[in-house]
Amino acid sequence: MAKKPTAKKQFIEEIIEAPASALDSAIHIGKKAAKDVLSKKQIRGAEAYWHLLGPGLTTGASDDDPSGIATYSQTGAKYGFQLLWLAPLTFPLMAVVQEMCARLGLVTGRGLAGNIREHYPRWVLYTCAGLLFFANTFNLGADLGAMVQATQLIYHGANFTVLIILFTLAILGLQIFTTYQRFAKYLKYLALVLVLYIFSALSIKGLPWGHVLHQTFIPSITFSRDQIFLICAIFGTTISPYLFFWQTSQEVEERIMQGRVSILSRQRTINKNEIKKMRVDVWSGMFLSNVVMFFIITACGATLFANGATIVTAADAAAALRPIAGEAAYWLFALGIIGTGMLAIPVLAGSAAYALSESFHWKFGLYRKLQDAHAFYGVIIISMILGLLMNFIGIDPIKALIWSAVANGLIAPVILVFIVRLSSNRVLMGTRVNSRLTNWLGWIVVGIMMIVGLATIAAIVF
Repeated sequence: MAKKPTAKKQFIEEIIEAPASALDSAIHIGKKAAKDVLSKKQIRGAEAYWHLLGPGLTTGASDDDPSGIATYSQTGAKYGFQLLWLAPLTFPLMAVVQEMCARLGLVTGRGLAGNIREHYPRWVLYTCAGLLFFANTFNLGADLGAMVQATQLIYHGANFTVLIILFTLAILGLQIFTTYQRFAKYLKYLALVLVLYIFSALSIKGLPWGHVLHQTFIPSITFSRDQIFLICAIFGTTISPYLFFWQTSQEVEERIMQGRVSILSRQRTINKNEIKKMRVDVWSGMFLSNVVMFFIITACGATLFANGATIVTAADAAAALRPIAGEAAYWLFALGIIGTGMLAIPVLAGSAAYALSESFHWKFGLYRKLQDAHAFYGVIIISMILGLLMNFIGIDPIKALIWSAVANGLIAPVILVFIVRLSSNRVLMGTRVNSRLTNWLGWIVVGIMMIVGLATIAAIVF
């Protein structure tokens, strides 16, 4: 006869079951609502749209990593709704850049680093790829630490060392030992984790939507040192170099999966339908990224700012939300940190591997098996190990993120110049060259990122 569980065991079981039960309920509610509201035709349309999404969705979603969440949380906690206007402002700018990257990959059949290597001095590319590697390593190390902190918020007895090693091994295993098709599908579905932040904000009662919308469309700025630094951080985390390399390389990987293994076979004329699909994918991904930024700032502005809470990390934000906004916001915020880390860390490590491999003409690609691309996977492994060790050798993760911001501030404008020039090169791009409007927007982004880079460095130094 089975023993009756004790009250203590029942309590522990209820705690552990809570997030899964909440997710299960949300899925059932969502399915019922969809069935009640949508017709079969609309459901088929939604399914077709979902199948169309790919590299653009995962690239945009990976932009909202735990470090980015910390930046948006600090923005809301420090300034309330004042800087919400940055969400609609950065959306078209980052979308235009990522579309140029995607089109470059589609038309040339090469990744971004491969295209730069073909047309510009090698030393420039090597410098940018090296800085990208160190910036991404610092960033993923901080993200690993944030994931563990978020897990400890959910399960207080969890051991930091054990958790961070398990997360590292799990992410490495997914990148190295799963097929590209499975890995791409994993990233795509994991992008849905970002919806947790929308639910987190909507679970807060009494949001002043009139004030929120006013601050969203009427820009306001105080020109204080801290506010300028945060604005620079937001631009740096939304228009970030690792996204450029990842987007371009993923477009190439998708074509390889269609059987176009050689560069020549990928350089055939791209039809209008392929460009249209890519554009929908990219703009959808960037829209999701910025909607999530909007809701994180809104949630923290309505709660943490209103109560004078001070935070530094994304885990701080989740913990501070609990007594103010309630259990739902707390759980959703904490789970979101873990999920976005599982999505963003492979992108950070992978984009560095693509950049270095193409720079030095190594075999590369997640579609390749481990034994066929030792150098490519070696970069991923080294980056992950260094990020793991960063959490044990006394490097402050916040300072590490600051230095990664400096590195990004240095290389982003340089790489953006290459992206705009390459995608506007008629000889290289043929009929898929930038339009005049795209070119203008591209150079505007270059100018903004130059100012952002200089302002970030100046704010840190002085």
